[in-house]
Amino acid sequence: MRELFEIKGNPQLNKDSFSFSENGEYPYFTRTVLNNGIAGYVDYLDEEHKIAGNCFAVGMLGMQFFYMEKDFYAGQFTKRVIPKFTLNAKRVNFFKTLLDKFQKTFQGVLVRDFENTFYNSKIQLPITASGDPDFAFMESFVAELEVQRVTELEAYLNATGLTDYTLTEDEQKALERFEKGEVEFEGFKIGGLFEKLELKFKKKVFDKANDVSKVQTKEFDLPLVNAKNGDNGVMYYGRNKDFDIAEMTLDIVNDGAVSTGNVYVQPQKTGVLYNAYLIKPTFKDVTTEMLLFFASTTEKSIKLKFGYENKAGWEKVKKEKIQIPIFHNKPDYAFMQTLISAVQKLVIADVVRYADRKIAATKSFL
Repeated sequence: MRELFEIKGNPQLNKDSFSFSENGEYPYFTRTVLNNGIAGYVDYLDEEHKIAGNCFAVGMLGMQFFYMEKDFYAGQFTKRVIPKFTLNAKRVNFFKTLLDKFQKTFQGVLVRDFENTFYNSKIQLPITASGDPDFAFMESFVAELEVQRVTELEAYLNATGLTDYTLTEDEQKALERFEKGEVEFEGFKIGGLFEKLELKFKKKVFDKANDVSKVQTKEFDLPLVNAKNGDNGVMYYGRNKDFDIAEMTLDIVNDGAVSTGNVYVQPQKTGVLYNAYLIKPTFKDVTTEMLLFFASTTEKSIKLKFGYENKAGWEKVKKEKIQIPIFHNKPDYAFMQTLISAVQKLVIADVVRYADRKIAATKSFL
């Protein structure tokens, strides 16, 4: 990749020497792989540490590449990867995808060996008849993918009814009450609101190679919960006929190095594989919005109390208390429903606006 990029170290700016600014102009790039590698934003500090943008930045811990469009500052153990060709939005997407494929390779080398390993690595590029990188094809290819993905997003938003992000009067009032601290909360034991379901594998002998699949298919279409961190707690899929099934439940991971205490909403039909269990509300007229509320407050209650050395088993979890809104000393399920509905609309609003802009910009490719 030496023909395409140049690597330079970043002038390191110790984060103890400045304060982040809520409306800061310049990103502060660190080793994190979260939020595009940006730990926060700062106002102008000095020219000595300011780094020219329009390049890729990489942290020596996560080894994930991020495009830094504007000038930025950086912390320790970060580098920049400067292209020897002109970058534009579509080329950024194309090359970031290729660079990130080397993440595991770079994570396996010493920091001092990163540059040599990078320069000696090769990426496959489309070429012109003269043997040069075919940037025109790359841009066209990315544009077509964007059209495809945006079209799918538009269909999903329409199918799920998430195009409507206008708050109703009740939703607006619920948000105002919550933000003003006018909502009364009380602690309730989890076991008083939920019951643990005993869901089993129905066959006498479980054969992991033949009874589950990591990919959802027509045959293996039942989500199975286990000690999974992310992906809504689902790593495998099973056959409906092989597992006991429940729906409108919460999924609690009871045993996992990282995932213990994670709580996921499982409104669809779901089975249990291992190292997790499903709990079902004992109250009636449950909605997905209510489950989202309870998932959040339950995880907040138990996540830091349990871990790999202290499993989040039901006998312990059910005794823990969660804070929920009340009305006349009873759980206010209607308020939970309305509040979460309002929050969903606030969250989805930016996505819908983004989708609308992208859809309008890509209609010409359809």
